Amino acid sequence: MDEIDGRLVPKHNFHLTLVFLGNQDAQRIAEIQSIGDAVSGRPFNLSLDRWGYFEGPRVLWLGAIPPLACVALADGLSSSAGALGLEFQRRSFVPHLTVFRRVASPPKAFRFEPIKWTVRDFSLIESIPEKPYQLLRTWSLK
Repeated sequence: MDEIDGRLVPKHNFHLTLVFLGNQDAQRIAEIQSIGDAVSGRPFNLSLDRWGYFEGPRVLWLGAIPPLACVALADGLSSSAGALGLEFQRRSFVPHLTVFRRVASPPKAFRFEPIKWTVRDFSLIESIPEKPYQLLRTWSLK
């Protein structure tokens, strides 16, 4: 990878967000976990072979063109969360892996080796600023 003026995300925090639920009431955790129980999908392959930059949060990311199985999983999770009446910001699904945060400015070019990723499961992860991510539950794709 090229040198970037920013903070490298530790590998143990690498993830691809399918649906970002934001702040939710902890008392609804069982309901939130039921979303994963209600959604099924099959394993799929991703090729993280492109990069991009989100100006607002100032992050550099690696991305992929998602296969239909990936899009269906993200859509199913989002629909199930909405059906529970959860309030969350619905965003366009842009499958990406954040690799740098607090990037001063987007690079003109960024060289990296593409990453081949076979996705066999998905997880519910709690993210609290300045704390390690907390894995709450994982579901297998079959």
